[in-house]
Amino acid sequence: MERKLAGAHLTINLGALQENYRLLRNKAAPAECAASVKADGYGLGIERVGPALYAAGCRRFFVALPAEGIALRRLLPDAKIHILAGLLPETEEIYLEHQLDPVLNSLHDIRRWAAFARETGKTLPALLHLDTGITRLGMLEAEIKALAAEPDLLGNLHIEFLMSHLSCADMPAHPLNREQLEKLKYFRDLLPAPLKEAPLSLANSSGVFLGSDYHLDMVRPGIALFGGNPEPGRPNPMAEVVHLQGRILQVQDVDSEIGVGYGATFRTEKSSRIATVSVGYADGYFRALGNKAECAVNDVKVPVIGRVSMDMITIDVSRVAKEDCQPGGFVDLIGGAVPLDDVAAHAETIPYEILTALGNRYYREYLEGAG
Repeated sequence: MERKLAGAHLTINLGALQENYRLLRNKAAPAECAASVKADGYGLGIERVGPALYAAGCRRFFVALPAEGIALRRLLPDAKIHILAGLLPETEEIYLEHQLDPVLNSLHDIRRWAAFARETGKTLPALLHLDTGITRLGMLEAEIKALAAEPDLLGNLHIEFLMSHLSCADMPAHPLNREQLEKLKYFRDLLPAPLKEAPLSLANSSGVFLGSDYHLDMVRPGIALFGGNPEPGRPNPMAEVVHLQGRILQVQDVDSEIGVGYGATFRTEKSSRIATVSVGYADGYFRALGNKAECAVNDVKVPVIGRVSMDMITIDVSRVAKEDCQPGGFVDLIGGAVPLDDVAAHAETIPYEILTALGNRYYREYLEGAG
């Protein structure tokens, strides 16, 4: 889409993405630093995100589903690609064809992948997911003990890592962090002899910042790569990757006591200047941001007033110089003076949801990094 035809401009800084990867890799060293790029690279476009991270040195990637893995494989023929969902029904041949390694989440997954390995006469790679306390995917203690009692089941499999997932890493003082770390090591000790020395992986983005105890043999950051703050309540150590600007459609000088937007949920109390901006919930700018969020014009923060509608928001630009706020100009919606995490907080959600909801009506511009 041409920029002049779009109501908003989304800039994705691939150089900043690469800078974030290097920061996380260096912080976690000597552990390996993989990258979670599920959900189309957290909404930013896997076709650009994947190669940029590979150019920065990343060689191991995690996605949710095999279709995502196939798309990434076309871009990165030499990378390791792991499928977090495990084995979907009747997908074994597809995993083998595209060199996708399943994260085995259950005895059922293990039996299927092991049987397929025997049928093909190959030793097939996989990761083994042990549930240490998040109670989503992964093997609980009873299944782990059942696996230990049947060690031959793993004979045709090469388990590259034992992994788990932190549930409270963004709360450093939460006792479950240490409990999960110790439980992962305990579960490894329960497994058959070849796995008692297997490499371990536990840390997500926030887990990288819990300290070296949590780095183990591999870390798997996601949101921090894309500029989300992995240390809530502290200054964000990550570079800004996403900058979203909405186009101003109209600016009106209005009298006091005038309702703004659907339902008149906002009423002016004095004479004001109101700008209408071409972005709305159809573009992933959440309806919950109405009467809560802030935007910025030339780094001057201004409030979103009234409800967010499908294609438009209204903002109070009374404090902005007239020459800085004219139809055709742009307003910062995410980035610059409006940090991603602040937008998420105003929407009472998390930055993951903000990024993965970014719409397809934006003009997207990618700023290339140096690799």
